[in-house]
Amino acid sequence: MLSRVADSLYWLSRYLERAEHTARLLDVNLDETLDQNPAAASLRWRLLLQSLQVDPAALGGADEPLEVNPLVKFLAVDGSNPVSIAACIGTARENARQIREQISSEMWLQINRLYQHVRGTTLRTFWRNSPHDFLQRVVKEGVHMFQGVTDATMSHGEGWHFLQLGRYVERAQGTTGLLKAHFPHNSSEFYSESVENDLEWIALLKSCTSFEAYCKVYTVTIRPDWVAEFLLLNPESPRSVRFATDRILDSSRAIALLTGKMSRDSVSRFAGRLSSLLDYASVEEILADGLPETCEEVQKQCARIHQEIYERYIQPREILLS
Repeated sequence: MLSRVADSLYWLSRYLERAEHTARLLDVNLDETLDQNPAAASLRWRLLLQSLQVDPAALGGADEPLEVNPLVKFLAVDGSNPVSIAACIGTARENARQIREQISSEMWLQINRLYQHVRGTTLRTFWRNSPHDFLQRVVKEGVHMFQGVTDATMSHGEGWHFLQLGRYVERAQGTTGLLKAHFPHNSSEFYSESVENDLEWIALLKSCTSFEAYCKVYTVTIRPDWVAEFLLLNPESPRSVRFATDRILDSSRAIALLTGKMSRDSVSRFAGRLSSLLDYASVEEILADGLPETCEEVQKQCARIHQEIYERYIQPREILLS
């Protein structure tokens, strides 16, 4: 496979995952702020921006209460903002266009349909046509359908595994970003049994589409340490960090095998190191050492895996040095 094809597949998947992640956060936060006072709502939006690594100063709200309209425009429909849903889907579609011959017709039709829908949405139509419908269409009928069409119509070879790498590197980064943002905020009331605090943790689980899955494991009792354990260490939940790191390891090994680069496979080595970090960890140890520190370590390892993917398959050192 050409390195430019691998690069486009990898980023196509990362940008779609990023758009879906932002859409979920917006959808949950818009629902939750309906029942909150302005101060609490502003704090919730700041947590969202922190998890996405967006400086509130970009919205002119370094210290002032954040307003919903500029936030929604910035994160959803502003094509000039590279982290917005519209920009991410536009970039994903451009990556798909560059490798049109490498993906199935069904994949191209789906991402093009999604792009046209988002491109035609302005801030006015976003509010007029129901924010929930727009965000759900992006999440369920857009990105999820593209992933399903991909699995059903694309050969599960080298290209498919690059798509998997992009998706799960981005997912691990997104989930750890959410955990870093929420746990310090709630640490002073870590075991508070107040209804308001429970709603905060439920919102976090919903932001990861994991509330129902959490209830099946722990019942409806909400405990912050259980929330941390589920989102970090559960091996079966597709939204947990451990599940994502296991898939990164699987795909990195598959690519190395398919390309004949098993010897000195640095991507699989770093992916295995990241996977083992969570495979043998306990939530008690993580909380004692500091959950934000563990999340930062996961993000650093993901960044290193990203770097190794580029040096191994997309921009090898021998090319960079020539």
